[in-house]
Amino acid sequence: MSGSLSNPDLAPSTIEQRTWSMWHLAALWVGMAVCIPTYTLAANMIAQGMSWWQAVLTVMLGNVIVLVPMVLNGHGGTKYGVPFPVLVRASFGTSGAHVAAIARALVACGWFGIQTWIGGWAIYQIFGALDWIDIALDTNKLPGLGITLTQFLCFLGFWFLNLIVVLRGIESIKILETWAAPFLLLMGVALLVWAVTKVDDIGALFAQKSRFERPGQFWAVFFPQLTAMVGFWATLSLNIPDFTRYCRSQGAQAAGQIIGLPTTMTLFCFIGVVVTAATVLLFGKAIWDPVALVPMLGSTTVVVIALFALTIATLSTNIAANVVSPANGFSNIAPRAISFRVGGLITCFIGVIIMPWYLYNDLGNYIFTWLIGYGALLGPIAGIMLCDYFLLRKTRLDLDALYDPKGIYGGVNWRAIITLVLAVLPNLPGFINAATGMSYFPAFFDHIYSYAWFVGLPLSVIVYYVLMRGRALPADQRPGE
Repeated sequence: MSGSLSNPDLAPSTIEQRTWSMWHLAALWVGMAVCIPTYTLAANMIAQGMSWWQAVLTVMLGNVIVLVPMVLNGHGGTKYGVPFPVLVRASFGTSGAHVAAIARALVACGWFGIQTWIGGWAIYQIFGALDWIDIALDTNKLPGLGITLTQFLCFLGFWFLNLIVVLRGIESIKILETWAAPFLLLMGVALLVWAVTKVDDIGALFAQKSRFERPGQFWAVFFPQLTAMVGFWATLSLNIPDFTRYCRSQGAQAAGQIIGLPTTMTLFCFIGVVVTAATVLLFGKAIWDPVALVPMLGSTTVVVIALFALTIATLSTNIAANVVSPANGFSNIAPRAISFRVGGLITCFIGVIIMPWYLYNDLGNYIFTWLIGYGALLGPIAGIMLCDYFLLRKTRLDLDALYDPKGIYGGVNWRAIITLVLAVLPNLPGFINAATGMSYFPAFFDHIYSYAWFVGLPLSVIVYYVLMRGRALPADQRPGE
């Protein structure tokens, strides 16, 4: 595939490149799902009154829901061998696709920065466990950054590890995820065994009761948290074709995701709940951050091994979930000038300049502004793609035209852009209230915002279908006409 809209990284995957089995994709999800944010997902739910089992079930339900668009959007990647920025050209147009691809890329850059900060923090704790630095005395913060020089250097050190994998290309990511998955599961189970064997009464680990006195109180917390759980992987529900394009069959991509995503997320969240409950009994307080917990486990050897595992977990998540999509998205802007590696470098640099420690360290902003906020944006994009691919085109695309700026998908499909704006609009007032901490708009909009993804995705399907009905079906018709 040649032309101004293609390069070796964006061209359809060849038969030789389709080496991913069901287990490779399942391992990809294990590598992405086993991370510190997953471990801490139940923290905010329990803090707001949920019991441990209500929190775990909320996580499971959110992942089962987001699995549906994940598998459906993965279909086009496997069938045509194209990445997300190319597949989205069918609905948004070859030029309009930049809107969707860059929206996804910028969210990934934010996530890349957050995960890099987490990985750097684990390295910082390793140095403390080895007595290479005195964490208690390391308090002089750099002006304008709000963190110490040592913390910043650890952040840059982990950032450099990510950079090495990016420069080695997509195949290195497959190898990293395949080897990391069993190791990470083993470490998670080991942490669970530690919690169970250290406490005198196992039943006390599950003593956390719901603090809601009325059903309405529960639902008021449940739906925003469920929306946040869906938002957690709303990013991947868009760009999953970046990976499924390398799968051997539709069965492999679907089964791999079903096996890998909801099971791993639920299990690791459960481990986080049990281990944190153990910290209450053992240390007198709830320690949700595993990086803070690990130094309290015992011997230096155990501490270093555990922190190393956390570092690998964060690296495997970061590379697969937060580098591949923006690298392809930036490459899509100028395929001749920007390769996958160059796009990855752009991602890495944006991840530094956003100073992600400010975002992650405020749990309220993390849940209600970050997770729900970008779900309000990405949900409508997913809805437009699904409506276009399944309802209007019946999964039939002209592969050559996806790379032709003058073909049937050429230009900008303004109906997709209009749909995106209209589907985001109902959530915008609530987002502004959440982001500013002010009540500029009535509380009614806050209620809508708590359902952001569930509002935006179906609304975009309906609006796009109405605007495009009768116009997207003929194979020789431009979507923008």
